[in-house]
Amino acid sequence: MKVRTAAARLLADLLRQKGSLSSLMPTYQEKVPERDRPLLQELCYGSLRWYPRLDAYLSKLLDKPLKAKDGDIQALLLLGLYQLTHTRIPDHAAIGATVECARELKKPWATRLLNGVLRRFQRERESLDAQLANRTEFVSAHPHWLLQRLKKAWPEQVDAIVNANNGHPPLTLRLNPAHQSREAYLARLAELEIDAQPCAFSPVGITLHTPCDVRQLPLFAEGGVSVQDEAAQLSAPLLNLAPGQRVLDACSAPGGKTGHILEAEPQLTEVVALDSEARRLERVRENLARLGREATVICGDAGQTADWWDGTPFDRILLDAPCSATGIIRRQPDIKLLRNPAEITKLAQLQGRLLDALWPLLAPGGQLLYATCSVMPEENTEVVAAFVGRQSDARCPALEADWGLGQPCGRQLLPAETGHDGFYYARLTKEMG
Repeated sequence: MKVRTAAARLLADLLRQKGSLSSLMPTYQEKVPERDRPLLQELCYGSLRWYPRLDAYLSKLLDKPLKAKDGDIQALLLLGLYQLTHTRIPDHAAIGATVECARELKKPWATRLLNGVLRRFQRERESLDAQLANRTEFVSAHPHWLLQRLKKAWPEQVDAIVNANNGHPPLTLRLNPAHQSREAYLARLAELEIDAQPCAFSPVGITLHTPCDVRQLPLFAEGGVSVQDEAAQLSAPLLNLAPGQRVLDACSAPGGKTGHILEAEPQLTEVVALDSEARRLERVRENLARLGREATVICGDAGQTADWWDGTPFDRILLDAPCSATGIIRRQPDIKLLRNPAEITKLAQLQGRLLDALWPLLAPGGQLLYATCSVMPEENTEVVAAFVGRQSDARCPALEADWGLGQPCGRQLLPAETGHDGFYYARLTKEMG
């Protein structure tokens, strides 16, 4: 299959709400030659990153909306516009290759439409930009509802958040100091002419200036380094781990935080890695195997503890709760297309239920670390405050740290253009009986 045809079909599936970018990408990568997979990823991620802007162009360029059955043609138009506006592909090549895909999609009638719309865009781009300059969705490349939520929550930081969301995410590594010190590893990378710098807040974090194939990095195969954003690297230190503790990593897939917990304190009595999806737990096992670490891996619902809990309390619980992922839009740009305001409310309700379900599993004097990769207060400080109000033995002391913004409960990291993702943490302590 031609790479642009695969990209069009993937985007059409997303337009029909038939999956997410992360769930669909592996399937479509298998349909194109290996040499074309980087381009497939660039076309899909880029088109979704700028979808609100590209869709605004289409609203002006199309005389009438396409029929629902022609979502693949709409996707080709979006792909064509993305290539013309954000890639170095020569315009004639981008248009020619995109138009030809209509034949592979068995819609030869669309070749004239594609060619006409894309060439009209070339001629009229300056005029279109002027016409759309007052549309917030066009200017910000964010859906209106999301931009309004961001403005309400973070009026002083909204422009920086938008810029970070529209950028490319950095590649950040977590180093296991048991293999090599960070200074020594940075020197090793420098010898290989790999530009990198230490993270500002994670003592084991390293950010590469240019992404690369991590499998080729020193110590990766041996489990000495792992890919993990700096914000996520803060979870293990915040758990206040100590020898002999029993730890639960609820919602653990793909296992990055589980591995970090085991690296941070090798003398834990047990680490339980829980997730509700058996398929995702395979990633947990693969990551643990590469790190040379062991955990008790359980497939179960964190909200249905009677189905899997053995009755032995945990000293520490990490709840990296399902969320809107609005702090990692640059990594999952399809959020701009797939999320809606109603989902934020539903997720907040789910997060509260998970806290209620897991709290009885925590030993008196224990600590539960609540985390999300969301920047929405409704999913973060408001969820935690409501929970503390329901639980008489729950306390949420202030997190003293040199990162993030202090909240009524916990601290909020906002996405940094060249740094960490957006993330939220709150540490809950359980009073002794």
